[in-house]
Amino acid sequence: MLGHKRIPSREGGVEIVVKELSKRMVAEGHEVVCYNRKGDHVSGKSYNEELMDEYMGVKLKAVFTINAKGLAAMSSSFFAAVKAAVGKYDVVHFHSEGPCAMCFIPKMFGKRIIATIHGLDWQRAKWGGFATKYILFGEKMAVKYADEIVVLSNNVKSYFKDTYNRDTVFIPNGITKHTIRPVNVIKEKWGLEKDSYILFLGRIVPEKGIGYLIDAYNKLNTDKKLVIAGGASDTDGYMKQLIASAGDNKNIIFTGFVQGMELKELYSNAYIYVLPSDLEGMPISLLEGMSYGNCCLVSDISECTETVGDKAVVFKKSDVEDLTEKLQMLCDKPEIVQKYKDQARDYICNKYNWDDVTKKTLELYDKQVIKR
Repeated sequence: MLGHKRIPSREGGVEIVVKELSKRMVAEGHEVVCYNRKGDHVSGKSYNEELMDEYMGVKLKAVFTINAKGLAAMSSSFFAAVKAAVGKYDVVHFHSEGPCAMCFIPKMFGKRIIATIHGLDWQRAKWGGFATKYILFGEKMAVKYADEIVVLSNNVKSYFKDTYNRDTVFIPNGITKHTIRPVNVIKEKWGLEKDSYILFLGRIVPEKGIGYLIDAYNKLNTDKKLVIAGGASDTDGYMKQLIASAGDNKNIIFTGFVQGMELKELYSNAYIYVLPSDLEGMPISLLEGMSYGNCCLVSDISECTETVGDKAVVFKKSDVEDLTEKLQMLCDKPEIVQKYKDQARDYICNKYNWDDVTKKTLELYDKQVIKR
């Protein structure tokens, strides 16, 4: 596996996917090697942890990384691809479009290539001109060299068929049912009580639509606080914009990057979870939000609506007025919020299962090994 930042880590959804797949494949008796970056944590050096050689039976190998914005992913995926090319592997699994720019390297050495497209990353607002072109180049290299391409939504599946006439395999992400935690740490740190706040939890990047959420919240008549939980990902400037838009509103809380018990308690005790994204692959944070039994409010992009079905509230993408209206309605009608809370957990955990995802992925591997 390569293309992720590092495992175990919560720096993004890709890292969670790689971790969940890898540990289950090892439990099934397979040998799995994950190539981790050596660079700093995406949210800053203060979150760096000691590099590990193994995680739950998964072998971890750190590769040289140019620790600079825009170069970390490119450099680490190049060196990982070279190592994978000369390693004794049956399958090399690339994750995300940018790293797929290097998939031709192990392909030249006869390796079978799987590419998982976690989203159309070249569309993300945080990237500049060169980065956007490079990521789009990675997409085209996946189309040309990958033996199988995995996509996480029907929207992206249609995109590859319409754009490249390339067939792909739809394997969505999974989730596990999480234990709901009482308020403890989050009360000490931020003064939060159960059902006292509206939660966004995810990477702080423009395409997540957090600006819309802050604008909508500022129009609400509510005593609920707004918690923005997550670290910036190559977007410190955007974080500063959000803080400026919040102004001196003491009820808007920026927690920074969260993990461990802080994350579990935030999910467990939110009044509602909001994901106002303009662009997604298949949002792990939304799966997690529902798995903790949250009433969720999401934008009407297909990647969100396919995930939640009729078990969440939907607003028009990028529409602050509609978002405000839906937020106010939920703040005013706790009985509706409770109805969605009661349905969310069982629905999402029955619909998406990591064991099923692992089984389908291994079937792709087997298919390619037999072809060889």
